[in-house]
Formats: sequence, structure tokens, C-alpha cells
Amino acid sequence: MRDSPSNLAEVARLFLRLGFTAFGGPAAHLGLMHDEIVRRRQWLTDQEFLDLIGATNLIPGPNSTEMAIHIGFRRAGWPGLIVGGACFIMPAMLIVLMLAWVYARFGATPEAGWLLYGIKPVVIAVIVQALWSLGRKAVKGVLTGTVAAAVIVLYFLGANEIALLFGGGAVVMLVANRHRLRGKALGVLLLPVSGVAAVAPASASASFGLPMLFLTFLKIGAVLYGSGYVLLAFLRADFVVRLGWLTDQQLMDAIAVGQVTPGPLFTSATFIGYILGGVPGALLATLGIFLPSFIFVAISNPLIPRLRKSAWLGGLLDGVNVASLGLMAAVAWQLGWASLIDPLTILVAIASLVLLLRFRINSTWLVLGGACVGLLGAALR
Repeated sequence: MRDSPSNLAEVARLFLRLGFTAFGGPAAHLGLMHDEIVRRRQWLTDQEFLDLIGATNLIPGPNSTEMAIHIGFRRAGWPGLIVGGACFIMPAMLIVLMLAWVYARFGATPEAGWLLYGIKPVVIAVIVQALWSLGRKAVKGVLTGTVAAAVIVLYFLGANEIALLFGGGAVVMLVANRHRLRGKALGVLLLPVSGVAAVAPASASASFGLPMLFLTFLKIGAVLYGSGYVLLAFLRADFVVRLGWLTDQQLMDAIAVGQVTPGPLFTSATFIGYILGGVPGALLATLGIFLPSFIFVAISNPLIPRLRKSAWLGGLLDGVNVASLGLMAAVAWQLGWASLIDPLTILVAIASLVLLLRFRINSTWLVLGGACVGLLGAALR
């Protein structure tokens, strides 16, 4: 039964483990989730997993966290929705809270370069494996293949990633349903989607308060589309420019901590909340930025099967799916360029990919093995 206690315990164990080991950002998180949920546990098919990716890209918030919430709901009902998301967020929140405590007392955070040196090549292999598996489902013909290739090219030319997602969805939807248009002129389709916060004019510093802290993060969580760079823009507009509660250096430190710890980058909110208001501030900031995701998933999850059944909205979902994979491939290329920096990291990536594809080794063990390689490399230097 979907909402049985055993299913709920499975969801909790899986996402707690992923919360401690999911390094590398959303693309890597999706790769790890695909390995665990589709390949190993078979809770979802590739197509169902793709549709959930597409659905998370249609709503604001952190995509990988919303995937955990969606999958928890699919596997264990309403309790799973809460447990899946909370268990994925909690490990990162606790780690960031610890680093924020160190930062507040010593003015610096521990170095994690040695750890990421060995983990990043494994992450590249996990993403490549997921792209190969999901791409065979998402690329359904010349149209979707062309859209995927165009998204990759346009991404590297600097196009806005949210415009690419919705634009790819619109192109597939319209071309696939062109026979339903009955010759009507379409004109030019404009998608007024913006992934950058409007920067508020500079104002005098406002006095700090926990309710304002919570409401500011709640607003950000409710409207933010896009990558960590977009999150940086929102945080700077509110906390540095409008409220004057943070310096630019403190903000960059918060983003850096979110990047070097496992789990969602949005746990940078935990760091900021602690710096400004101690443990109560950290908890309220974390709740504020993630709460909208739970609400959006609760509203949208029951609609996904209806989207798939509609010819128009199914086409939109197919387009968003393939555009998502195009962006994931582009990010994987960028991560690979930055991570595969010497013969050892290249060897780790190749070995990880072989172990994933040929022997179906659990990706969590590979991540831990990569961490050991990084530790050994640091010791030998």
C-alpha cells in the first residue's frame, strides 16, 4: 500500500542518506535520485521520473528538493510528502548550521577542497549515467532531439535558462499539435519569464527581526526560479541592498558553504539565518525558504497525470523534459571541465561510470569512495 509505514520508513532512510551524500548541485542530485529510485528500487519508471522533473521546472523553488517531495508523496502519500522533503533537507541544514557556528566564532569555514576533489568526478559519472538513461525516454524523435541540442547551444550562448525551459516546452507543444491549430496564425510566442529578482533601490538599514527574516525567505522561496546564481541575486537584493543586514562578503560565504556541503544549495538560508539570529534565525530562515516547495508540490502532483493525458499539455511536458535534460547536459559539461583536472580525476570518473553501468554499484558507495580518494590525495601532497 502506498502510504504504509514500511514505505514511509523507506522514504525516510533513502532521503536521509541522500541528504548526507548528495554533493554537486541539482544535476548531480537528480542523477543520484535516478540511480536509487528508478534503477535500483524501481519505484518509478524513466518516464514517470522525467515527468516529475518537468513538473518541478514548471514551479518555483529548488528542483532537487521538490523531486524528493514528489517522490515521497508518490511512494508514501501525504506523510511521505513531508518526510521525503524534510529528510533530504535536514542533513544539509545541520551541516550548514555547524559551519555557521564555526564561522561566527572564528570568521572562517573549514576547507572542503580535498573532499570535493574526489567526489566531483564521481558526480560527473552519475550525471552522465542518468542522462543516458533518461535521454532515451525524453528524446522521442527529431523534434525533441532538435530542441535538446538547441537548448545546449543557446545555454552556452548565454540564454536565460528559464526562458529555455518554457521556450522548449512551447516549441514542442505547438509543433506536435500543429494539426490542431487549423491554420490559425500564431504570431510570435513570448514567454514573460524572468529568473532574476528586481533589485530594490538601496535603503537605510532596517532593524533586524525574526518575523521579517522569515517573511523575506518565504517570499524568495515562493518566487525563485533558476540556479544558484539567481538565488544569489535575490539574497543580495533583499539582505544586502534593501535591509542592509549582510555584507557582500558574508553573502558570498553563505553561498560558498551551500555549494561545498551536500543537499540543496538553498540551505545557504540556514547559514544566513544563524549569522543574523542564531539558532532560531537559522530554523526560521530554513522553514521560510523551503515551505513554498511543499505547498507547490502538494498542489501540482495530482495534476501531473492530467498533464500527460492532454495532447497540448503533454507536448508542453515533453518539451520541458527534454529542455531540462539539455540544461543538465550543459551543466555536466561545465562541471566536468572544472572537475576533471588531472589523470587521477579522469580515472575516477571513468571507473565510476563503468561501475554504475556494468555492475550497478550503489552511487552512495561511489561518492564515499571518491571522498576517500580525495582524502588520500590530500595526504600524499
